[in-house]
Amino acid sequence: MTKYAVIYELANDGSWHARAAEFPAYSCADSREEVEREIRASIELYLEELASMGQTVLPTANDAGMVSVELPSVVRQ
Repeated sequence: MTKYAVIYELANDGSWHARAAEFPAYSCADSREEVEREIRASIELYLEELASMGQTVLPTANDAGMVSVELPSVVRQ
């Protein structure tokens, strides 16, 4: 099993959006659990399409992380 980095975002309307960090695979759903299933399927479909065209499957990312930034005083945390 290979792991790929995925970005999850909660939208203002309560829906969840997900995108693969390394290639074009996207999804949205009503719950975090559902969008995780959907992005997994989207990634699998993308990788299958690459393989069917004879292209090399992309390697996984070495690292994913977060950074801290100073927010202006007008922005509430």
